[in-house]
Amino acid sequence: MLHFLPAPLRGLIGASLLALNTLFWCWPLFTVTLLKICLPFAAAQRMCTWLMNFIHEAWISCNKTWMNLVGKTRWHSDGLQGLDYQHSYLVTSNHQSWVDILVLQYLLNRRIRPLKFFLKQELIWVPVIGLCWWALGFPFMKRYSKAYLAKYPEKKGKDLQTTRRTCAKFRNTSVGIFNFLEGTRFNPAKHAAQQSPFKYLLKPKAGGIAFVLDAMGEQLHSIVNVTIHYPQGNPGFWALLSGEVKDVVVNFKELPIPAAFIGNNYDQDDSYRLAFQQWVNQLWEEKDAELALLHRQYATQQRQH
Repeated sequence: MLHFLPAPLRGLIGASLLALNTLFWCWPLFTVTLLKICLPFAAAQRMCTWLMNFIHEAWISCNKTWMNLVGKTRWHSDGLQGLDYQHSYLVTSNHQSWVDILVLQYLLNRRIRPLKFFLKQELIWVPVIGLCWWALGFPFMKRYSKAYLAKYPEKKGKDLQTTRRTCAKFRNTSVGIFNFLEGTRFNPAKHAAQQSPFKYLLKPKAGGIAFVLDAMGEQLHSIVNVTIHYPQGNPGFWALLSGEVKDVVVNFKELPIPAAFIGNNYDQDDSYRLAFQQWVNQLWEEKDAELALLHRQYATQQRQH
């Protein structure tokens, strides 16, 4: 509807609507969170959880509205048909841009339960949105370097403990747990520094999803492996706000969770860790080939147009 406006003005409108949407929904969210803390009995907890899911999904729906208002993005998605709102999923994806999270929310909203992302602990201090993430039960993780763990070995395994505590909250409810396997956004400098063996991907970090499977593997219905591709190049967040993202390609592939990966300890079982890393690398080899195909396919279409 606002496509006739210049991009900078659309960007200001998009940023304003994003901020207003967040401020609008944060207050009912904080109110329900306070009720959940003050009313610890089961019936109240279930009602508060339902209300928080409703608020979360309404928040995403309003984001979808302003995204459609400022832009005319063409969405190319495949594989959503088999997903079930009543099931719990572990969702993982390649990480191209800050836009990825809103893309995933746009396509998955109300198809599965709202995604819970793994976040760096420092992000809890982001004004307003950090508290929203905390209220919604997003898992905050404190990462330790190998050098730090060598100096303070007692900190080893803290991430797993945090994951288990977070996942325990979801034991009696359906949930979508999300993790970017690469851990950070792809760019050529990171790709070169890593000497990544993949053309379009950084090296995957298997520990994050291994911890989730260790903590709640029996509860999860399956893994949803997502591949994201932007035919015009990886967009910045301003491009989304100003409606300049022309095409988004997202493929969803539901995978069974190998039985051998349930009930094992990634930190303490060397043979399991090696097998899991090999499995993840195989997934990444297939994803890299899929991205190569998408690059060729959409480059051909653009030349034809």
